Amino acid sequence: MSSTSEKPQVIQTEGVTTPSNVEMEDLKTAPTTDTVHFDEALKVLQKYDGDQTWTDQEEKRVRRIIDWKLMPVLCMTYCLQYYDKAMLSQAAIFGLRDDLGLKTGNRYSFSAAIFYLGYIVGAYPTMILAQRYPVERVASILVVLWGICLILTVACTNYQGLYAQRFFLGLLESGISPLFMLIVGSWYKKNEQAFRMGIWYSCTGYVSIFSPLINYGFGQITSGPLSSWKYMYLFAGAITTLWGVAIWFVLPPDPIRTTIFDERQRFIAISRLRSNNSGVRNMHLKKNQITELLLDLKFWIMISTAFLMMIANGLISTFMPIIINGFGFSTLNSLLLMTPAGAFAGTIQLVAPFLAMKFAGVRTYIIIVCQCITTTGALLLWLLPRTQTGALLFAVYILPATGGGYAVVMGLQIANIAGYTKRSIASSGLYIGYCLGNFVGPLLFKPVDAPRYVPGFVAVVITAIVAAGFIAAYRLVCILDNRKRDKSGIMEGFEHAYEDDLTDMKNPQFRYIL
Repeated sequence: MSSTSEKPQVIQTEGVTTPSNVEMEDLKTAPTTDTVHFDEALKVLQKYDGDQTWTDQEEKRVRRIIDWKLMPVLCMTYCLQYYDKAMLSQAAIFGLRDDLGLKTGNRYSFSAAIFYLGYIVGAYPTMILAQRYPVERVASILVVLWGICLILTVACTNYQGLYAQRFFLGLLESGISPLFMLIVGSWYKKNEQAFRMGIWYSCTGYVSIFSPLINYGFGQITSGPLSSWKYMYLFAGAITTLWGVAIWFVLPPDPIRTTIFDERQRFIAISRLRSNNSGVRNMHLKKNQITELLLDLKFWIMISTAFLMMIANGLISTFMPIIINGFGFSTLNSLLLMTPAGAFAGTIQLVAPFLAMKFAGVRTYIIIVCQCITTTGALLLWLLPRTQTGALLFAVYILPATGGGYAVVMGLQIANIAGYTKRSIASSGLYIGYCLGNFVGPLLFKPVDAPRYVPGFVAVVITAIVAAGFIAAYRLVCILDNRKRDKSGIMEGFEHAYEDDLTDMKNPQFRYIL
């Protein structure tokens, strides 16, 4: 596939750029805007009376404003989410399993897994709310509520109470990743989206460098009225709640309603997104787009891929400190030895999307490479003797490579779907696969298999390989679809990007990126 699928077609005239085939004068003369069928971006374009062209420098300036206003908020929120999510595995080695009776049978694994059942229940309702109401308000309320729910962990006195708390915590956190995918898709061009996805998703790795150190500090509190693990949850819940309040004021809504631009910058920010062929915002839920999505083979391939990839992630987020502890290290050293894994995870989650941004047509290949790295790590943990501590640690450290692949998957999913309703539901659909994988993953690592967990690592090897196969199939389906469209004689174009809220399957000018 040529690089034109990743880059907008532009006309260069004396250092000025403007989207090709864009009939701005026609837009300006349109008397009304039907926002049921059309995208709300049309209202901004019709009202603008200034110069319809812009320079590369102007567009770079607009992109920098977006980056500095948006990315820090997304990164901070995702740092807190993964900090909260990984809390269970770190609190587990500081008495949580003993206090709540989680050492019997599969109780600990299920306490991790039930979190993702809450994710599944909450993902779709959250995305429907995000389409009907301001996204920044939805995000703020969700974060405040999940912070309060996190604090309530200290009220749990048995494993049943923890199950209920974990379920509702997952339900409240479920919307964040799909919301972020939708936000990135509404602000950035296709060739910019993958790297921005990677920026906030890499926080899952980088926060793992610091969270073990913070929690170890709380773990040393032995003379207070509460168990040491409870202080971990009180601290995390408090800062999460405060940050949720801040999101109400600091998260820019969308290019149409934001106040971070002047009039010309807003025009450029919206006009440049024509090349996505997917619209910016449409508040009307369209059932025909949901039906089309459910009949789209590519959608189901991506859900299956996310499910299989996240089998390994369930192990990483729930059992990593326990596995390292099983190598013979002390509680302190087990936490400290997690930091290299966090550094590697964050780096690959950043580098993989960066490469996807820089080179056209390589996104699926990058995902496959990441899956191969995770497969190697699982194979080593399965086959190496326990005496090979250094090699075993190396294997643990490279397991999170699947996260780099998933960061690219998110960008690929949002870039290859058009139609605002279809894209909104697809974002949460991908997360259903993510949740199912994270639900199943911990359950494969049973106490009776400790400390080697051979059946669990065998499952990770198989699912990682099959996930790579699904991505190869996804690439083939996209290639065949693009060829069919090319042969029809209708080439890629962007002049109807906002007029009809067309889906990718209904717009013959749409091309899938690889």
